[in-house]
Parts: sequence; C-alpha cells; structure tokens
Amino acid sequence: MAAQENGAGASALAELTDLAEAMTEGWPGWAQASVTLGIAVGVALLVHAVAFWIASRWAARTKFEGDEAVVRRMRAPMLLLLPLMAVLAVRPGLSLPEGPDEALRRLLAVLTIVAATWATVRLIGAVAVAVMRKHRVDVPDNLEARRVHTQLRVIARILSFVVVIVGASAILMTFPSVRQLGASLLASAGIAGLVIGLAAQRVLGNFIAGLQIALTGPIHLDDVVVIDGEWGRIEEIATTYVVVRIWDERRLIVPLSRIIEQPFQNWTRRTSQVLGTAFVHADYAVPVQRVREELERIARESPLWDGRLAKLQVTDAKDRTLELRALVSAGDASKAWDLRCEVRERLIDFIRREFPHCLPRVRTEISGEPGASSAAAAGAA
Repeated sequence: MAAQENGAGASALAELTDLAEAMTEGWPGWAQASVTLGIAVGVALLVHAVAFWIASRWAARTKFEGDEAVVRRMRAPMLLLLPLMAVLAVRPGLSLPEGPDEALRRLLAVLTIVAATWATVRLIGAVAVAVMRKHRVDVPDNLEARRVHTQLRVIARILSFVVVIVGASAILMTFPSVRQLGASLLASAGIAGLVIGLAAQRVLGNFIAGLQIALTGPIHLDDVVVIDGEWGRIEEIATTYVVVRIWDERRLIVPLSRIIEQPFQNWTRRTSQVLGTAFVHADYAVPVQRVREELERIARESPLWDGRLAKLQVTDAKDRTLELRALVSAGDASKAWDLRCEVRERLIDFIRREFPHCLPRVRTEISGEPGASSAAAAGAA
C-alpha cells in the first residue's frame, strides 16, 4: 500500500513537471525552473491546507482533547516540511547546471533535516501532551496521573535532546569537509571523549539522574517534599534540575543528582493523605476526657478533616504542665497544616473559656507553723 501511494505521488509530481515544461516551452531555463518550483510548492501548500482542515474537523468531533493538541503542534513544522519534500521530488527534472543544482541539493538537504527534526520534536511533545490529557491531575486521587506526567515530561525532554543531536550531526555530515575532519580526528576521539567526559561528569550525572527519576519515580510533579529543611511542592522537573515551590513562594533549585544521591522527605510518595499534630500545654487539673471530646467535635465540624483520625493523648508530664497532643488527619499536606492551626486555636480557646483554672500556671507553696511568723516578728520588736 505504501509503495502504491509513493508511486502515485511520484507519478503526480512527474505529471506536474511535464505540465510546467509544456507551459514554459521556449522560456529561459531559470524561468522554467521557477515555474516548476512554484507549482510544486503551491501543490504542497494546498495539500497541507486540505489535510489539516480535515484533521482539525475530525479532532473537533472527538471527545478526547489530545488529538487537537497533536494537530495544533504539527501544523507549523509540516508547513515547512511538505514544500521541501515537493521541491526535492521535482529537483531532478529542473535541468539546472551542475553548480546551482549541487548548491540547491545541499540547501534542500539541510532544510529538510531541520524541518524533519523540528517535526519530530513537536511530535514527541504532542504525543506526550495527548497522553497527559488522559491523566488529569486536578482530581483528589492524582498520584498515578502525577507519576505519568513526570515520566512523560522527562522522557520527552530526553528524546527531544537526542533528536536534536542526531539532526545536528546529520546536517554536519552533509558537508564533505566536515566528514573529512571527522575522519582525521577519529584517532584522537578516545582521548577527547575521556577529557569531555571528565569535564562534563556532573552534567552527564544529572542527565542520567533524570532518566532514573523518570523510570523509578522517587518524585513526581506536585509532590510535597522537604529538602534541606525547606517544605514545598515539586513545580518542575527539567533535564538537569528540579524546581521546588516553597510555601512562601520562593523557588528552590535542586540538581537531579542531589535527589538521587541524598535523602529527602516525600510526603506524597504513595498517597497525599497525611497526619498532623497540634500540641497544647495545660495544668495538671485539666479534664483530659472533656478536651478529647472537644477535639472530636472540632474535627467533625471542620471541612479540612478527612474523617480518618482525630485522637488526643497525654504525651508528656512536665514539672508544671501536661503536654496534650492532638493527632488529626487530612487529605493533603496543605489541609493538614491549616487543620493543625485550627485545632490548636480552638482547643486553647475551649480550655480558656470552660476551664480557665487549667491554663498553665506557676504555683508557690508556703509551709510553716501557724502564727510562727507573727511571734518571730514580735520578738524582733
């Protein structure tokens, strides 16, 4: 089937070339070539317009949004690639002199490689976007979606980088002088590779660490992490570094090798649900059971509580106060923080309002014989 389509396309271009030659019979060579190239480019642009009009209509009728992203991203590179392919197909029939023909051939080769590289990079990004659209992260249980987004973004960046390197190498190989230079430097390639490897070992280490993160998934986008004592969320995973959005809107830039080689806290590795603690200090006379009942009531009334756990315990008995720990659960770290603050505030208000004598206090006890102080004072007088 593909061979038949290629044959049909070649036959159509041959017919266009013959038509252009018939229309420009007797014209100068450069004029004939210009008309032929113009017809080829015009046909390619017409094919591009019709094909993407059909593709856009088809994508608009489907429920999936990913195909629209593919069509939108591929429109521009194909607008360059299709005319180049048409010109490449009609070039042998232009009957140009050897010098201009060779220059045109080399220019078309370079532009075609550039367009193909651009189209491949855009296609990789379009496929990644299409797959990510099927895994929404704006839902409560988005762990699997965040894992897919992380892997796709890292792998897409790596593949795009490889495609660009291959494209640049292919462009260089179109020049004979570069090929000869490469052959002459082949003997010293081992030493040069060793030197470059030693100089760029950190960059290569981060590059490999990015691949490890994509495959093993120690972090995902929007994960809640604690790195070097800083609490924040994974905002971006680039090729060599990670951007952590800290709670106060600062950004912490962390090399990928740091994520692989050193420990850090990931609060949403398996699930976003976390436990939060709020400590309250009260006098020994505090009725613990009443405070425990109040904590349960506060949790039930709070929209931040996820209904899993609300527990009060006496975790320490200090020389002057009891330490009460309120343990509550929430759907994610942000809600847990707000719930902790709410529980702490409302428990303190409850003790102050209902049992003011149970607030932390300093006691002073004076012991001795009744009246001893008065007798001592009279004797001194």
